[in-house]
Amino acid sequence: MKTTIQRHKTQCVRIGHVRVGGDAPVVVQSMTNTDTADIAGTVAQIIDLARAGSELVRITVNNEESAAAVAQIRQQLDAQGCDVPLVGDFHFNGHRLLEDYPECAQALAKYRINPGNVGSGEKRDAQFASMIEAAIKYDKAVRIGVNWGSLDKGLVASMMDANAKADEPLDAESIMSEIMVTSALQSADKAVEIGLPKDKIVLSCKMSGVQDLIRVYEKLAQRCDYALHLGLTEAGMGSKGIVASTAALSVLLQEGIGDTIRISLTPEPGGDRTQEVRVGQEILQSMGLRAFMPQVIACPGCGRTTSTYFQQLAQDIQSYLRNQMPIWRQKYPGVEALNVAVMGCVVNGPGESKHADIGISLPGTGERPAAPVFIDGEKAVTLKGDKIAEEFQQLVNEYVEKRFS
Repeated sequence: MKTTIQRHKTQCVRIGHVRVGGDAPVVVQSMTNTDTADIAGTVAQIIDLARAGSELVRITVNNEESAAAVAQIRQQLDAQGCDVPLVGDFHFNGHRLLEDYPECAQALAKYRINPGNVGSGEKRDAQFASMIEAAIKYDKAVRIGVNWGSLDKGLVASMMDANAKADEPLDAESIMSEIMVTSALQSADKAVEIGLPKDKIVLSCKMSGVQDLIRVYEKLAQRCDYALHLGLTEAGMGSKGIVASTAALSVLLQEGIGDTIRISLTPEPGGDRTQEVRVGQEILQSMGLRAFMPQVIACPGCGRTTSTYFQQLAQDIQSYLRNQMPIWRQKYPGVEALNVAVMGCVVNGPGESKHADIGISLPGTGERPAAPVFIDGEKAVTLKGDKIAEEFQQLVNEYVEKRFS
């Protein structure tokens, strides 16, 4: 279902072959957690993230070994047919690494610069300028990424002092968001003064609190037309991180704020890094902003449902659709808009199945052991026996082939 949300008007930035801002759809990105110097491990994770749907992938560039590896990583990705643009995450020594390793500077599509971590005192402006000049030289985009955990100490001190002396000082939350926005905008202004075009700049102001993030991005959107990257920093692990990120980003996206997003989940030990990509996609798809993969509608279950069976079928169908998408995305244009219903009893089962493109209403407790299947709102067949799951999956395949080929 297409949304009617009015997007905040921003500059359109090209990052490799990906457009961010302007009238481009909101872009999902992610970040590796491998040691970038581990070329094979980093390439493998980037490919996993890209296949999951990450349209940009950020990698850490924190030392000479990682900087030296970047060009080889890009070459290996290209050799394997993975064209996802790479973003280099620089802190503290980025000015030196970009100068000493020109192959790294060229291989990256965008540089991420944290203005609070580029240096202090007299060195700060020179080192910031050096990174911006590298971006100009190699025609790269830059994300100026302010983070509340690493704000420029000089800026914080001066703005706190000025606020304390004001006739009507801002409260602690308001002055913090004002410092964040000021840091981002001042840094962007400096980049433009140095010669970086506005359409090469993306801004972010990451906070770890939901209301803090909403407040700072609302201010930022009111005061600039730069493309904006959204993300709740240090969101956390598991459901906490998912819920907090969803709460914050959904409010901002509903207000038309945000051109690219990242869900910063802490993975469980041995967990799947691609989860953050899926969560980002699901936020955008749930809000009607984009479609990434077929949606499975399933009831939560109750005393009427033979819960283990319909839950297993819903899970199997969801996994099957996700696994098929790398193939289907190329073969069946538009298949990501498919809606599939897997319902557990007669209460809402037939109705929801009729509203889906293809749906099945499984028999609940005490109901006749038959499962009607509805296709495009009409009852097509009734499945019975021990192979309902396999037969329904085959019907889904046939429907996709017929409608989207």
